[in-house]
Amino acid sequence: MALPSLEHFSYKDYDTFYEPSDDTYLLLDALDADRRFLADTVQPSVCLEIGPGSGAITTALATLLAEERGFSLMLAVDINASAATATAATAAANSVTLPVEVVQGDLANALERGLSGRVDVLVFNPPYVPTPPEEVGTQDIAAAWAGGRRGREVIDRVLPQAAALLSNKGVFYLVVVQENRPQEIMSVMKGLGLSGQTACTRRAKNELLSILKFTKAPP
Repeated sequence: MALPSLEHFSYKDYDTFYEPSDDTYLLLDALDADRRFLADTVQPSVCLEIGPGSGAITTALATLLAEERGFSLMLAVDINASAATATAATAAANSVTLPVEVVQGDLANALERGLSGRVDVLVFNPPYVPTPPEEVGTQDIAAAWAGGRRGREVIDRVLPQAAALLSNKGVFYLVVVQENRPQEIMSVMKGLGLSGQTACTRRAKNELLSILKFTKAPP
């Protein structure tokens, strides 16, 4: 799946929100590989991306679903106001036909109650880089990468939200690096009622990137 057009941004714009990188491309590949699964099995009505940055993934997923199914509500939430504005701009610049709603907020805090059990596709490319804890939680560009201890501080906040948000047929895609301890994350999610697998893995420079894929575990 190709990266959506981002020609509406200048190089200076990426000083304020995350520029697509290797993790973005890996996530695009994972979603494209699951095109038939998403269209035929999940048949999503509500999709949500947490931390969309430039809006590349939100736009690509909305375009994919429009091609395969014809309708889905695409939501995106980012703590960074510049990223929220950028995501809306990218959807518009690529003439996305599905409804795309973008809000500024801290993870899914403002959406969790209204969307509990209703999200069919949840996507999160988190701030996964291990950093000092005091760098976590800003509302600027640092929010795109500062993950705190083991790069897990933001990820660990989202895991219970993901379990609460997913519908019974829902799927959650999470980008991680080896330092985040992916197997431990899958163990945590198992305790929350979700089964996990590694959808794909790729080495990018000094990082071993993976996409973890979670679905509701059978009762």
